[in-house]
Amino acid sequence: MKQKFSTSWISSIQVRKQRKYRYNAPLHLRHKFLSANLSKELRAKYSKRNVPLRKDDEVLVMRGKFSKKKGKILLVNLKTSKVKIVGLTRKKVDGTEINVPFDPSNLQIIDLNLDDKKRLKDIKREEKKIEERKEEVRKELEKKNVSVKSESK
Repeated sequence: MKQKFSTSWISSIQVRKQRKYRYNAPLHLRHKFLSANLSKELRAKYSKRNVPLRKDDEVLVMRGKFSKKKGKILLVNLKTSKVKIVGLTRKKVDGTEINVPFDPSNLQIIDLNLDDKKRLKDIKREEKKIEERKEEVRKELEKKNVSVKSESK
């Protein structure tokens, strides 16, 4: 039987293969696809550019009819890769109100929900890795500068 999802797949230029990878991905990997950019303040605080969305994160809509509107996340749907936000609704033809589904790429996280200790730990761990990498680069640059100075004498 042919496997539906390849774990060894790296990347492809072909859009159809990229789309197939996303549609056939298991739910634990789809969670990573639902990432949104952090605001400038959060980016500086956590040294990360984006984070997977969770319920009760506060977001700002960047594109579309509801641009510049803020709200809390009501629902994160891994099957459809969409997010619903409290207060951002539209009327159906029969008059009922429904929450509008948003693509995570059109959202920016303003405030993180840090009730989950594991999420906070993951963010701190990433921050620590980045700081260690910066320190390694600083040391390498210092060594190069020292070796360049000694050669010029």
